Formats: sequence, C-alpha cells, structure tokens
Amino acid sequence: MRTNDLRKKFLEYFKAKGHTIVPSSPTVPHDDPTLLFINAGMNQFKDVFLGKTKRDYTRATSSQKCIRVGGKHNDLDNVGHTSRHMTFFEMLGNFSFGDYFKKEAIAMAFEVTTEIFNFAPDQFWVSIFETDDEAFELWKAHMPENRIVRFGESENFWSMGDTGPCGPCSEILFDRGEKYGNATTPLDDPSGERYLEFWNLVFMQFNRDASGKETPLAAQSVDTGAGLERVAMLQEGVNTVFETDILRALIGDVEKLSGKSYNREPAFHVVADHLRSLSFAIADGAQPSNIERGYVLRKILRRAVRYARLLDLNKPFMAKLVPTLVDHMGDSFPELKNAGDRIAEILTLEEEGFIRTLKRGGNILNSIIEKAQKSDRHISGADAFKLKDTYGFPLEEILLLAKDHDLTVNLDQYDVLENEARQKSKQAHKKHAQEAEESQFATFVEKHGTCEFIGFDSLEGEGSVLGLVANGQFVEKMEAGTEGMVILNQTPFYPEKGGQVGDHGALTHKDAHFKVTDCIEPYPGVIAHVGKLTEGVIIESEPLLANVEPARRTKTAAHHTATHLLQWALLEVLGPHIGQAGSLVTPDRLRFDFNHHKAVTPDEIREIEKLINTRIRENADLDTYELDYQDLQKRTDIKQFFGDKYGAVVRVVDIGGYSKELCGGTHVSNLHDIGLFRIAKESSIAAGVRRIEAVTGEAAENLMYAHEDQLSQTATHLQTTPPKLLEKIDSLLSETKQLKAELKVYKSHALKGLASELIGNVETIGDISAVITCVDVAASELQELAEIVMSRLQSGVVCLGLKAAGKGQLLIRVSPDLVAKGLKAGAFIKELAPLIGGGGGGKPDSAQAGGKNPEKLTLAFDAFRKILAS
Repeated sequence: MRTNDLRKKFLEYFKAKGHTIVPSSPTVPHDDPTLLFINAGMNQFKDVFLGKTKRDYTRATSSQKCIRVGGKHNDLDNVGHTSRHMTFFEMLGNFSFGDYFKKEAIAMAFEVTTEIFNFAPDQFWVSIFETDDEAFELWKAHMPENRIVRFGESENFWSMGDTGPCGPCSEILFDRGEKYGNATTPLDDPSGERYLEFWNLVFMQFNRDASGKETPLAAQSVDTGAGLERVAMLQEGVNTVFETDILRALIGDVEKLSGKSYNREPAFHVVADHLRSLSFAIADGAQPSNIERGYVLRKILRRAVRYARLLDLNKPFMAKLVPTLVDHMGDSFPELKNAGDRIAEILTLEEEGFIRTLKRGGNILNSIIEKAQKSDRHISGADAFKLKDTYGFPLEEILLLAKDHDLTVNLDQYDVLENEARQKSKQAHKKHAQEAEESQFATFVEKHGTCEFIGFDSLEGEGSVLGLVANGQFVEKMEAGTEGMVILNQTPFYPEKGGQVGDHGALTHKDAHFKVTDCIEPYPGVIAHVGKLTEGVIIESEPLLANVEPARRTKTAAHHTATHLLQWALLEVLGPHIGQAGSLVTPDRLRFDFNHHKAVTPDEIREIEKLINTRIRENADLDTYELDYQDLQKRTDIKQFFGDKYGAVVRVVDIGGYSKELCGGTHVSNLHDIGLFRIAKESSIAAGVRRIEAVTGEAAENLMYAHEDQLSQTATHLQTTPPKLLEKIDSLLSETKQLKAELKVYKSHALKGLASELIGNVETIGDISAVITCVDVAASELQELAEIVMSRLQSGVVCLGLKAAGKGQLLIRVSPDLVAKGLKAGAFIKELAPLIGGGGGGKPDSAQAGGKNPEKLTLAFDAFRKILAS
C-alpha cells in the first residue's frame, strides 16, 4: 500500500468511528513558545489537554507534519546512518478529550493494525507500563499473554513536562524477524531494530504537580502517535524508511543528478530527508537564517550540502528535487504545492551562499592544518568548533582530516564551546510551564453556557448579567469605582480575537454606567466587557443595555475587510505561496504579516493598491454564510489558515466570489464603505516574514495629503514646483557631479604640490632616503599622497603621520628594492603602533596603524629614525 493510501485509510477509519479529521498544523508553531518546530501530533491539541480551551468535538484524528531537530527529540545526528531516523516525518494519531479511554483506544488500535495496516496478529507485540494491570487485561482480549511485555517508566510512561498531564503508555511493536537480531522478546532488544515500535498509545490519566504528586485527571484522555513512514516501511517489507515510495522517489532523483547508484549510502538518506524538512518548514513560513529555528534550518541545509558533495554534487541542486516532492505530497498538503517556486528559490540562494562559505572555509581549514603542523600538531577546540559551527564541517570529518595529517583535536575545549552554544540556545528559547489548569471560566461555562454575539446586525442590544469579575475573582455585585469585567448572556460587543481589537462603548441600567474600554474572550464562548463602573451598582441577573461605540466599530470593520482584500491582492501580485503570519485590525490602521522571502518592490506595492481600490470602486456587497467544517475540507476556493482552531461550523466572508476566507470578525456591508486604501509602510520583521501597514478611508486621505505636503515642501526648499521637482533634482545631481570632479582635480593638484614640498625635505639615514613627517590632509587622501611621494622618491621609505578627531594615524611605504633587502613596512608598523597607543599591520611594502595618542607621533618618528639607522 502506498504512503498516501495508508494516510487516507487511517483517517477514514477514525472518521467512521466518530472522530473529526483535523488538518495538520504547520510545522512552525505560531502559538506555542515552548517549541521550535511541531514534533508530535498532540502539539496542536495541547491547550485542550491542559484544560485551557475546548473544541466542538471530543474525538479527533490527524496526520501531523513533524520536524525533530532539537531538545530531547533531536534525530538530526542519526539521520542517514540508521534505518528509521528522520528529521521530517508524519505522525498518524487519534485523540480522545475526556471521551473514550483505554478500552476503546486499545480495541481500535488492534483493529487498525490488523485491518488497515494489514499486519498479522502474530507479527506484532505490545508493551505496557509495568504497573498498568488494566491495560494488560484489556490487551489480553486481543493478544496472547506471552506477547504482552512490561517496561518501566523510562520506556512506557509519558509526561508533557516536569509538571502537567501524564500517564502510562502502551506501544505496539513489529517483529521484523531474525534478520534484525536474535532477541526473542522486546525485553531483549534495547536497540529496537528487531522489535520496531510503530505506534504509541498514551493514556493521560494523571496530573503531576511541582512536588511530583500525581492525582487523577477529571477528564482522562488519549493521545496516540504512529509513524507513517515506519508503518509504510513495515508494510512494504523494505529494510529502511528511505526505501518507501516517497523517499525512494527523491533518492531516484538524486541518483539521476549525481550519476551514482543508490546502495543505502547515508548521503542519499540525508539529502532526501533534509529536503522534506526544509521544504515543509519554508512552506509553513520559516526560512533559513542565523537565529532560532532559522539557524536550525540553515544547519539542516548545510548538512545536506556537505553530504551531497560526497556524491559529487558540488553545485546547487536541491531545487531540482522539489517537483518530485510536490508530485507525491502536494495533494495531501496543498501549502507545499502553493509554495513550490518559493521553496526552490530559497533553497538555491542558501546553497549558493553556503558553497561560497565552503570555499572560504576550505582556505581556513588549510591554514588551521598548516598552523597545527608548525606548532604542537594540535588543532584547538576553538578552531574545530569554528569549522563546524560557521562552515558546516561535521566533527567526524574534522577528526578524519586531522588523522590524515597526523594531528589531534582538543575535544575537551570543543565540548565546552558546544555546550556553551547549547545553553545560549536554551536561554533564547524560554521554557514555559505545562501545568494543567482548571480555568475559572470553564466552571462558569458549565453553569451558564456560552455568551451569544449579536453584533453583526446591530450595535445595540440588551443582555442579562451572567457574571461579574473584580480583582480576578467572580463577585455577586459591582459598585461605582470598581474596575473589572461584566459578562452578559448576549452582547453586540465584539471581543478581541482573530487580530481584530475589541469594541468600546457602554453598559447601562437605570443609574448604573459601566464604561467599556475593551472586550475580550478569556475562554472559548465567554465574552467579557472590560472597563470601569463609573456610576451606580450592577448585580448578577439584572438586564443591561449594551451600546457599541459606532465610529470605532465602523473604522475597524473597514480595516478588517481591507485586510481580506490585501490578502487577495498579495496572492494575485506576489504568488500563491503567500500565507498569513499575523495581523492586527484597529480603527486607525491595519497590519498584515505574511510569508515572503524578499522586499515588496514599489511597483508591486502600486499594483496591490490599484487592485484593491479598483475592487472598492466596484461597490460589491459582502456575503457571509456558515458551512460545516468537514464539508469545507473539500473546498479549495475558501482560504483558511493552517494551525488556526475552528469549530464544527465555520463562518465564511465572501467578497465578490474572488476572496473567500474563514472569519468571525466584523466587516463592512459594501466595499464602498472602505473609501480608499493606501499602504503606509512595508518592512521585514523576521527572516522570510514581511509586514504591510495600511490605512483606509479618512486615514488614507490624510496619508495622501501628508505625502503631497512633503512633496510641496521639498519643492519649495529646492526653489521649484512639484511638477518640475525631478528636473530640478537631476540638475542639482549633475551640478554636484561636476563639482566633485573639479574638486578631485583640485585635490590631486594640491596633493602633488604637497608631495613636491615633502620631496624637498628628504632625510638621509645611513644609505636610505626617507620622508618622515606629519601632514594635514584628509584620512582618505593619506594613501594617495604616500603613493605620489614614493613614485618620486623611487628608492627609500615614506612615513607619514596624521592627527584627526583626537586620534593618530601612521602610514609606512617601502620601495621594492629595499623590500628585497629585508626592510618590511609591516614589521616597522608593529613596532611603532604601540607608541601611539594602537595597533596595525600590512604588507612588506605598505602598512598602516591607528592609535589614541596622536601627540606621540613625534616619538614614533624618532623611533623609526633609530630603527633605520641601526
């Protein structure tokens, strides 16, 4: 069975068992500061397991894209050298959020293993936690007792962190036969080569506090993960994951490009695996760089390039593999297909840059080897670390090169530097506690239900007080002067979410007046009005009249709809790879972050603005409607954001049929309400992420007027009119160019005149002619002056000093005939530089130094005369 068929059948099986198919979240986690990359299927459900949020479903299934290159899940160094380690893989999973538990999870896992994966019952074993007798009894209904083994906590007990949800787990292991070892049970196979684990069932049974105490969770859950590639390997009966259909296709391309046949060499594995990690990460918005996850991606790419050179692939080649990857995985992951061209471009740019670095690194490597051969035949740990960290030379290759030249490497110092680098990375990537929390609002929702938003059609409405919060606690009454939150059963106030800021306004009842300065959603389904009770008293259950500030809402809605138009226009102008990486919608402006690897040009910005303003002038009405989320998965015309969490029913904002997005925010009813759209700024906020800030309506007009005023003021300053401004600037530039040329001629004459004066004061020291003096020229002219003097002197030395900006500068030139006799400018400058409080260097015929003590130049000159006389 092909990999794509396996994935499809797995998901369809669990859908038939009442599970919601949830698309894979991006490999780049946008809302989890604990992760560099998504590394497990449960990551996107972590807040559900922690009790922070709820979903519209209690059963889910997914095939999650995972990248494991850091922390305890770091497979990078093993990739290529084992049969099963990869940096990128898919994790099949089924999840229960307080729904079914061990009995159903075990039964379904057995059924999938035998009927979907088609493994015979006598081909696999199961392991359980050593004290989990419940799991043992449940597995006995499906398996003989002698194929159920018990392991300790290190193998079969899972925890999210030091604190938080945890529980026993049960693994399903495939017996690959005597070919892979002579162990007779998984207990005798610590390497896992024969009894290969392919599915792990985690039973989240307890919550562990900081003291280590474990208490049963109120809602016990299930998290399972099966490696898709491992299952495919076992089902296809091949020896390694790299021989499964998708990876083997990529290796086939590498064979064609290199002209070499594949025989399970690590280099083929590394290239095929790393291409997938890089391609999916780039498609999901990451990009190689020098910090955090960008640094990790650059490290992956450089490792692939290093191994490719073993196959004689010495030029950029990875982009040529992308079409095959898209062909095999693009239908299941459309973001890969949309970003294909961008992935290829970024890979090529990175490869070209690294190849240039390798050429420099090769020279540095040679100099390091030469230095070690001349001294103690020892490569320092600092040099070895530099070769690995900066130039991508693997440590094992450095050791081999050292051995070839009969050298050793200081591994102790290397390890210290490596650990320091790891610590810096950890400090940059802060840890966050994972302790499960029973939100105070969860109890509130259980008692009162969710709040209803009625603000799409009206900015005014009446609601009953369901809850009052002051000082972080629910209270029964709120008095004048109190700051806090008011929760109504229904409200026209839109809470801050999806990038849109919350509404402002007022809640009133008789003498009570609550000024709303923000509106938030502290828990799914809870709309909290944040502000201050300025007058009167509010108590639970009484009615309040809610009034949204209309001008603020209207401007916010215009900017929100304009954000949808901007997303559409970016896709039209820049290409289908554009993906939203963040947004902010306020009454004053909009901010839109998106994945793109280079600056948007002025022409592109103009085209984007024209497209949007043309649509605004069409005066199209907006259409909003709801769809079942499962039905939406079949639609390719509706924009949804991978990684966002959607309910069972979703709202679509449809602008003229050309822009369709899932959105719960407020919008204009007709595009003419936007008025005008202008881009105020385009910038970079991270590697591969651009930001556009824009305004609409009156704010856009004010921006236009500000630009006109600036143009007019500039023209006035240059004594012309705006229409003739370019002509005036061209004239001034031409005049400036001519003046610079005249000044250059003048300075050249002046330098030649000064050189004549200096030649007239030549000193003879021994048999050497010398010009030794301070001069008053610009620092940039010192070199040219020395050349003129030397050309007239022909044989001799020139030592010129310069005092400028509180510092001293020395320049020494030595004629070729004296260099041949052993006089070296570089050696002279090293002796003289300390005298003026500085340092310098150079070549035998020319050297320079700078220092902080210009008053000591005379002392340096005298010292130079003594050196020449000796």
